[in-house]
Amino acid sequence: MRAEREGRRESGRACPAAAGAAKDLPTPLRFVAFLLLTTLVAATPGFAEKLDPAKWSLELDPTAVAPGSKILAQLKVNIEPGWHLYSLTTPAGGPIATTVRVADNAAVSGFRVFQPEPKRIFDTNFNLELQTYEGQPVFLIEVETKKDAAPGATQIIAEARYQVCNDRLCLPPRARQAAASLTIDAGAKAAAVEIPSGYTEFVPGAPVAPKTAPAPAGDARDLGLFLLTAFGFGLAAIFTPCVFPMIPITMSFFLNRPSGSRRESITQALIFCIGIIVLFSGLGLLATAALGPFGIVQLGSNPWVNGFIAAIFLAFGLSLLGAFEITIPSAVLTRLDRFSQKGGTAGTLVMGLTFSLASFACVGPFVGTLLAASLQGGGARPLVGMVAFATGLALPFFLLALFPSYLKKMPKSGGWLARVKVVMGFVILAAMLKYVSSVDQVLQWNVLTRERFLAIWIVLFAMAGLYLLGYVRLEGIAKDEPLGLWRLMIGMAFVGFAVSLLPAMFGAKLGELDAYVPLPSGSAGLGAAASGEASLVWMKNQFPQALEKARSEGKLVFVNFTGYACTNCHWMKANMFTRPEIRSAMQAFVLVDLYTDGTDEPSRLNQEFEEKSFGTVAIPYYAIFDAQGRVLASFPGLTRNPQEFLAFLNTPASVKPESAARIQS
Repeated sequence: MRAEREGRRESGRACPAAAGAAKDLPTPLRFVAFLLLTTLVAATPGFAEKLDPAKWSLELDPTAVAPGSKILAQLKVNIEPGWHLYSLTTPAGGPIATTVRVADNAAVSGFRVFQPEPKRIFDTNFNLELQTYEGQPVFLIEVETKKDAAPGATQIIAEARYQVCNDRLCLPPRARQAAASLTIDAGAKAAAVEIPSGYTEFVPGAPVAPKTAPAPAGDARDLGLFLLTAFGFGLAAIFTPCVFPMIPITMSFFLNRPSGSRRESITQALIFCIGIIVLFSGLGLLATAALGPFGIVQLGSNPWVNGFIAAIFLAFGLSLLGAFEITIPSAVLTRLDRFSQKGGTAGTLVMGLTFSLASFACVGPFVGTLLAASLQGGGARPLVGMVAFATGLALPFFLLALFPSYLKKMPKSGGWLARVKVVMGFVILAAMLKYVSSVDQVLQWNVLTRERFLAIWIVLFAMAGLYLLGYVRLEGIAKDEPLGLWRLMIGMAFVGFAVSLLPAMFGAKLGELDAYVPLPSGSAGLGAAASGEASLVWMKNQFPQALEKARSEGKLVFVNFTGYACTNCHWMKANMFTRPEIRSAMQAFVLVDLYTDGTDEPSRLNQEFEEKSFGTVAIPYYAIFDAQGRVLASFPGLTRNPQEFLAFLNTPASVKPESAARIQS
């Protein structure tokens, strides 16, 4: 019974490739650089006919034994191409594991199960290595007969419980039996049972240690883009008023050393760069160690965390606009500076640390943005992100030590540095609004609506553009200073972006930006009609009522496990559900949103329901139920492939009610 309940909980669990799609997570980092993510592989053709892609059979060797002897049973499974099932030793917390046993029999005293070496793949959704079988695997069962077994024929029945998945969906768990005839004959010759090499015994209850496997290419590409952007942030931080003027001063320290050796200058520059990397890497290491790889992800939608990040961004933004100056206490910098003047390797290393601290007022917004983005990615991203950022920040110092002649070709410090600082202030305040919106939505205050959010964004980006064009008087632009070409082009770009947001206040879609902007409310009027939402009626946190409505209308139930602060959820609803072919297919369902990231009781119950039913609390997560509450299909995470999602919506047409797994709600 316990195994049956576990199967019901995991009946809609995702297959490996589909789980990988859950990693296509937009992060706050995309405010600066939108990352193009890959889509999932298209569904296997002919899925509608493949209701049971695994066929089981049993063979005995020998078929006649004396009482008290052992036999070797071969439990064979023929898995259709494109499908796979999971091994007996699949770790807990991942997809449902296959179980194999021998049914109770008066002639059998015991049995042992052996499995072949499984194929190992890394599941990015559960952060576990998965063990799968494809093709025609054979499980071996060593069956021991009782010494007092009655002579004659008996049926040996092997029972298998398993779940099959393809590259898009998983079918509900199934239990199948395979039987073979055994003759108990006192005159039969005894034969030794030998287990071929490559098989390992499965011991129920034995701990399974997940092994580390290389991340799939899609996840590696995602991490690579994150690191590339972090490195770019480090390079961009060079052109801030706290860093750029320090380059000539710092380089003179390396190039005008008493020894005069070029090798010595390069060595000291390298040590200086290591000091920068050590400080910022320490910040990332501290975040990873304090929260843990999974704790970081769980904090992503926490209103207190989002509120804290918003407060930091507000402080940095106002500081960059000139309201006040954020500085490290002078006593700390003075003591570090004295130590660095002692020279030597330690002194140069401390000099790098001092430089990093002194420039924190300008590089802090970059650091805060990266660490905030790491909350969504989890794992060691805070650490590796800070290493990449610090490397980008330190690299120019090392290159200038190698090629000092380029110092003369660098642009002179001037008013452009102050302009960079002010524009950064406006952008940081715009980024802050995303975190304020997350707090507002999770706590369901509904103060920062879509229209108000966009209105503030329009003002902030327009102000940045008007400042560069000379219409807003702030630090960095003199009253009679001529308008250069680059100032004109960049200022026009900011104003143009602000104007492009106006239609979204009346229902137009924003594409990728819709992931960060609140969705239109139910009373959005023109906005709802323009976005296609008027044709889709959603129930909120009412799963039992949705089932009742489905029974009365003869429909299926489409469940959207979603979140108030979930950027992927917003993207799907704004860009996928509004596509004509998707909207048309969804009209055949009773639609219900189950929010899981709020602070209220319904959110807690919805999260428990999702975890109990599918073994995950990841959002977005989509499931289709029949009117009796049985899972027909599930789909994890974001996809940018409309045909793939449409195939998921059309899946229930091929699933018979008796093949669905009942979910106890």
